[in-house]
Amino acid sequence: MENIGLPKSIKSRPYWVQYVSTYIVFFLSLFVCKIKVNGRNNIPRDSSFVLASNHFGYFDPFVLVHAIRKPIDFIMQKELGIEPHFLFAPMIYGAILTDRNKVAPSTIKEAIKSIENKKILGIFPEGGITSTTLTKAKPGAVFIANRASAKILPVSVSGGDNIWDDFLKGVRSRITVNIGKPFGPFELRGSKEEKVLKLEKHSQELMCRIAALLPENRHGYYANDETILKYKKENQLNLF
Repeated sequence: MENIGLPKSIKSRPYWVQYVSTYIVFFLSLFVCKIKVNGRNNIPRDSSFVLASNHFGYFDPFVLVHAIRKPIDFIMQKELGIEPHFLFAPMIYGAILTDRNKVAPSTIKEAIKSIENKKILGIFPEGGITSTTLTKAKPGAVFIANRASAKILPVSVSGGDNIWDDFLKGVRSRITVNIGKPFGPFELRGSKEEKVLKLEKHSQELMCRIAALLPENRHGYYANDETILKYKKENQLNLF
């Protein structure tokens, strides 16, 4: 089924709309799949934050809302579109739309405003559903977290690649959500070149922290990074 374009009218919704929708999603997801969540104690309780996750399937935002159990303002790339049967989600729940090639100042402003309003900002650093293994991240998550002086919470979702097909066959997919330890906030100071290097460094760290929460065969672009083992030990989770 081909994707359709996202309506320009989509925007972040009021907190109460997202709050009610969150619990609707929570209960509906119980009928669609079996979700195991590890590391919920790592979710910051005293502040808002940027939630950064891999993105292997269309159902990932629903799974993340189920796992966190709080409203999440997701950033979506408008030109990628969405499968028709999932269009209801951003229309009801809302989203912050962005351009894949150039992030508008208004998008950054809205994302920072979301964090300042004590909401959770959800970002898929790879820039959309790209593969069944990790691909090189874009620096947006780190850039916005820096601008908002917010922590980043690395999260992984695995097992939901074919959730819709499984559901139509009468099978409930088994999905695992692993929540790592938050890191940051951090500052990006120095010359323009130094800031770019720091953005790349922290983006690499973010993706390696996500990789540490995934099976090894999902590490993809980051498979040979030795820091993954360090973050695995730091998380101390019984992952799978």
